[in-house]
Amino acid sequence: MRITVLAGGVGAARFLRGLRRAAPEAEITVIGNTGDDITLFGLRVCPDLDTVMYTLGGGINEDQGWGRDSETHRIRAELAAYGASPDWFTLGDRDFATHILRSQLLADGQPLSAVTEVLCRRWQPGVRLLPMSDDPVETHVVLAGSGEGRVVHFQEWWVRMHAETPAARIIASGADRARPAPGVLDAVDEADVVLFPPSNPVVSIGTILAVPGIRAAVAAKTVAGVSPIIGGSPVRGMADACLAAIGVDTSAAAVAAHYGPELIDGWLVDDQDKAVGDDPDLAGIEVRALPLLMRDLPATTAIARAALDLAFELRGARR
Repeated sequence: MRITVLAGGVGAARFLRGLRRAAPEAEITVIGNTGDDITLFGLRVCPDLDTVMYTLGGGINEDQGWGRDSETHRIRAELAAYGASPDWFTLGDRDFATHILRSQLLADGQPLSAVTEVLCRRWQPGVRLLPMSDDPVETHVVLAGSGEGRVVHFQEWWVRMHAETPAARIIASGADRARPAPGVLDAVDEADVVLFPPSNPVVSIGTILAVPGIRAAVAAKTVAGVSPIIGGSPVRGMADACLAAIGVDTSAAAVAAHYGPELIDGWLVDDQDKAVGDDPDLAGIEVRALPLLMRDLPATTAIARAALDLAFELRGARR
């Protein structure tokens, strides 16, 4: 069994932990979002790739859902003493080692996909982790409200500003010129099914799909997705602010309609959103309801199994 998953950060990483347990014999390829990547202190930081790698490799800070476990912050304190900036993005001492090695290998001319493979040799995540592209793509936010017209990196808007200043537009800068990383299109083409975990539909899944060739490849496959919205609220983070920027309501139905039946075949919603199945805007999308909170590994495994079962059921129906 071959499964390909388009992944953001925390929600996707936790879903993948359940998927590994639900399908222990499967070949799982993860196409990770790199639009969140940012250069800090001269180092290239890839938050979503690292969150997947640390989570599946057993090194994640479980309370945060990101960063390393048992972390210290001596380097950060020393940088602050020098007045170095930015001071709003937290990097721990252990995490710095990952970014130092990544940056060194990139400076030596290795592409991000090869560098990610090197880093994964330590962590052994149990999946094949591919960046969506080796080409630089960065998500930028055009501010509305008091900062109208100013453009900031997504990380500044998300981490420093807490998405409190409304976004007029969200741009995947460089995506239109990027090419899928080696292995990405093959992983989609050879997959039995494709899954969308409960990741941000705008700045995670949406950014991956913005790379030319990926959306068309995914649309040709049987795809099942898991709603990141429960009862009108994001499960985690501030996805509502991202959805507002593209004119999409914060609801399980609206996110499914945003993807559309040309892209997804099945959609898992939480029990409290089961009425979504009767929404005429979702004609052509099979909707199933079940508890979607990933409270622990057994609950997460059940969600992953339901997504997988739905995808294979629909794959059989398409034949």
